[in-house]
Amino acid sequence: MCETADGKEKTPAFEEAMEKLERIVKQLEENDVPLEKAIELFQEGMALSKLCHDKLETVEKKMDQLMEPNGETTPFSVQGDDEE
Repeated sequence: MCETADGKEKTPAFEEAMEKLERIVKQLEENDVPLEKAIELFQEGMALSKLCHDKLETVEKKMDQLMEPNGETTPFSVQGDDEE
């Protein structure tokens, strides 16, 4: 996580969290990490994964609300889905 000027941790942006998660995965895949460090990286990766998932869920809910003003949602379809 990033720190603010007053020393408190702030939540990273989605893109920043994804980049950090990708770096962690790469490190773990290279197998050059001592066990203790691997466990720390895994825990950090899981926290970042949850953060990204939660952010995506929030955006999805907002998109659903925007797509249907009366609160009802309908599946989004791409033009040309009907053509086969």
